[in-house]
Amino acid sequence: MSGFFKSSIGRKVAMALSAFFLMFFLIIHLAVNITSLFSENLFNELSHFMGTNPLVQFALQPVLLFGVIFHFVMGFILELKNKKANGVSYARNNGAANSTWISRNMIYSGLVILAFLVLHFADFWVHEINVKYVNVQPEDPTRYYHELVEKFVPIWRVVAYVVSFVLLGLHLAHGFTSAFQSMGSTAGRKKALQNIGKAYSIIIPLGFIIIAIFHHLNH
Repeated sequence: MSGFFKSSIGRKVAMALSAFFLMFFLIIHLAVNITSLFSENLFNELSHFMGTNPLVQFALQPVLLFGVIFHFVMGFILELKNKKANGVSYARNNGAANSTWISRNMIYSGLVILAFLVLHFADFWVHEINVKYVNVQPEDPTRYYHELVEKFVPIWRVVAYVVSFVLLGLHLAHGFTSAFQSMGSTAGRKKALQNIGKAYSIIIPLGFIIIAIFHHLNH
């Protein structure tokens, strides 16, 4: 297994697999959060289930945290390894995608997204840990909607979310197809995958941006 991660192909495959996992998580995360736009009760029910279900809390959540950390660490390793090898970043070695600005600067958009994740985890995950395990409070299954809305009252947080999700969209626009290329799955369907990737990289970030702006304007 260690030999797998030491090879260039192994590292790219591992990076692609972690990307697939995180892209699937984004779909689930958006599906839950988008309900806050039209049903306070449904959002509270889904959030309560996700926040109290043992499988989610003690199995899926640690896997998600590992996936996030692994993806970013592997991305930095790939960047450093390729720069050390020939002075050309990993993102610049991805065929037709090389001409785009974002493909040449995946490391920088990744850093901004990482900074956003720190803010996001502080806003929600750390808060949950505090409520459940530090300053233990009785579980209120109706609290989730109001806690979400309160986070988007300050305009600076909304701006931070919007900018971060725009960069996430650019990151995904390149990363979606790149992940399939790393897995050798683009033969004969590269154009279709690029179109799906473009749609995904617009719809997912736009959904989260709409949520942030909606709750800021309607708090």
